[in-house]
Amino acid sequence: MKHIGLGFYLVILTLLVSVAPPAGAQPSMPFSGLAVFDTPGDEGHSITIEWESASTELILVMRATSPEGDYEVLSDALASDSTYADRTAEDDVAYYYRLAYPTDAETLYTAGAGPVTSRSNWFRTGRWNTLVLTILTFVMVVSFIQIAKRGKELYIRKIAGLSAMDEAIGRATEMGRKMFYIPGILSINEIQTIASLYIMKYVAQRTATYGATLEVPNIDPLTFSAAQEVVKQAYMEAGKPDQFKDDMVTYITYDQFAYTASITGKMVRERPATNFLIGSFFAESLILAETGQSVGAIQIAGTAELAQLPFFVTACDYTLMGEELYAASAYLSREPILLGSIRAQDMVKAILMAIMLVGLVTLAFGSNAVRELLTPH
Repeated sequence: MKHIGLGFYLVILTLLVSVAPPAGAQPSMPFSGLAVFDTPGDEGHSITIEWESASTELILVMRATSPEGDYEVLSDALASDSTYADRTAEDDVAYYYRLAYPTDAETLYTAGAGPVTSRSNWFRTGRWNTLVLTILTFVMVVSFIQIAKRGKELYIRKIAGLSAMDEAIGRATEMGRKMFYIPGILSINEIQTIASLYIMKYVAQRTATYGATLEVPNIDPLTFSAAQEVVKQAYMEAGKPDQFKDDMVTYITYDQFAYTASITGKMVRERPATNFLIGSFFAESLILAETGQSVGAIQIAGTAELAQLPFFVTACDYTLMGEELYAASAYLSREPILLGSIRAQDMVKAILMAIMLVGLVTLAFGSNAVRELLTPH
């Protein structure tokens, strides 16, 4: 047994000696194939360094402005990263790069690679899909606007809130009670306010036709002036200019909650039959909607403020959600520019949904072609 034990130790010792590196042997580089080039499709000030490696050793990326110059350490990286982007480079300056591999004995360096300069590019080639979609959208918008201007009917899907407007106005007429149209709390430079004015014109025309009573309280002076002209024009187009009164469109105050308190007080006292809350709303949305609901008014709301939509959906009978507000203004006004824009957007959405559907089907069969097509690089 003693002889067997000694032989075993001799075998182990022989194996250890055979696999141990010889004394003074140089450690090998954990990477190869160093390449440097200007980062493609960017705004400049960036150079990409690439190499080949499967190792997880820590290496250093170094830079100099001449082949024999002093190299400065830019950053450390893992050899397995295989790439590094130098985003501190100056455009039109020649740079040289090398990699360093620090070991216990010494630091090993690759030969310098370069020269390479960075420059800005006209196009980000990895985003060509976005360019194609932008051009397609532009062409479709212009085309549908021209079609609408020629008088051709453009289909826009019906929205439940719009279908209920005539019913709500008719109810107020039958009951002999007032209607409130609240165009939001932002000024005329807000796109939601502009969309609300288009809808307001339709409501005012129907009000003039039915002989109902309308009041439009405003928080912003500019919106007040615009709303006054819109309602006056609507009564003229309806053939009832004598029924328009200046006090139908009022200015209350620029303070948000003083404005809200005034309107809710009027709702409680006058108990309107119908409320339209269409435009930009914020913290006052639920106060107005709950007060209108408490007095039994039919309420049609609309806003693109996502945080306020749950309050309107809960407290109002009908709600124009998000882009339905803009579609409603086009649907009611029949303005060619608005109709063409909405129709073009709907077509682009349909195309994107079709592409996504094809992508899901091809992905289910193991193909990433559509996914790669839509992924920016």
